[in-house]
Amino acid sequence: MSGSVVIRVLSYLSRTSQFLQPNKTNCVNIRRPFTAKQQGESQIRPLDGVKVLDLTRVLAGPFATMILGDLGAEVIKVERPGSGDDTRAWGPPFVGEESAYFLSVNRNKKSIAVNLKDPKGTKLITELAKVCDVLVENYLPGKLNEMGLGYEELSKVAPQLIYCSITGYGQTGPESHKPGYDSIASAVSGMMHITGPEDGDPVRPGVAMTDLATGLYTQGAVMAALLQRQKTGRGLHIDCNLLSSQGFKTKDGYLVVAAGNDQQFMKVCKVLSMNGLAESPKYKSNKLRVQHRKELLQILSERFMQETTGEWLGRFEGTGVPCGPINNIQQVFTNPQVVHNGLILEMDHPTSGRITVPGPAVRFSSFECSNPMPPPVIGQHTVQVLRDTLGYSDDAINQLLASQTVTQNKVQ
Repeated sequence: MSGSVVIRVLSYLSRTSQFLQPNKTNCVNIRRPFTAKQQGESQIRPLDGVKVLDLTRVLAGPFATMILGDLGAEVIKVERPGSGDDTRAWGPPFVGEESAYFLSVNRNKKSIAVNLKDPKGTKLITELAKVCDVLVENYLPGKLNEMGLGYEELSKVAPQLIYCSITGYGQTGPESHKPGYDSIASAVSGMMHITGPEDGDPVRPGVAMTDLATGLYTQGAVMAALLQRQKTGRGLHIDCNLLSSQGFKTKDGYLVVAAGNDQQFMKVCKVLSMNGLAESPKYKSNKLRVQHRKELLQILSERFMQETTGEWLGRFEGTGVPCGPINNIQQVFTNPQVVHNGLILEMDHPTSGRITVPGPAVRFSSFECSNPMPPPVIGQHTVQVLRDTLGYSDDAINQLLASQTVTQNKVQ
């Protein structure tokens, strides 16, 4: 979510807070929420005592771990020495020396700067994993394995650890090796195709919806994993991905390219055969590119129009620059990665027959979401719930049915 949006919202709330304060004229029907302190109890948060090792950056991961921190978890954020989280440099706007973007999703955290390329640094992360309950990371699949920090390695020395991975496309599959950004997922998933005016150009949502949604899925999955660990005594591996920037028009469609840092921008310029653009004093930093945004987009747009979407995708393959086509809905559901991730579920509905619906966005290593129940028709399970959950007798159920206090659908 844009930091400037957050700051504006907070500013608005502070300006209007006077209208939310109870007084003689507006206190009618206002009920203050009960708090533990008002009840004479200590302030106990749901995740007090839970330690989270946060190896994420940008938005989806930091958003998820921030929520865990809000709920009481001790969040230890691991950053690169020197530059830290990429979003520390994403601005303007800046608040002092920090970007509003970074500030908006990193509260309630402790930051440690660790060089993961140094064996001593990876040893330190392993030691932290042994004393933490949750590890959240958003590296490319396999990258942490190379450092000895993958799930298989850490689960051997920290069997209690809940290891949550956030990626662009998932841990396995034909596109799992590709980096993922919100803008790319928004394009590939078809969201941009159905957003905007009818018969108009694709439009990216005003906020990073796939990042925020993935962050919420991640937070919920971690909570579920903590509950499961109480039952099994062991941790597990959670797989969250964005599939469960700017759009450029090409010769035959649209392409989204996300250059999140200076190095990626230089790679984009190289792919476009526009090395001089990267060397221009006007575009050498993110701050400068924001200041000259309109001019830069015009230059890039003209270049992208010269070749087809497929040709550009081929050029960007293997460069490390996140990119993807803007798919229509039909293309989304035939995408090999979508099929591989199990994002399409088929089931038999009692009245609609064989149906296809979107599948779960999160995967767990210890179980699968198999044999899902189809969406129910109204009143389909009335008798079953009364009998099995509440223990009602057949006579009592029949009386409720006869009086039409409840109804049971004929479909069983």
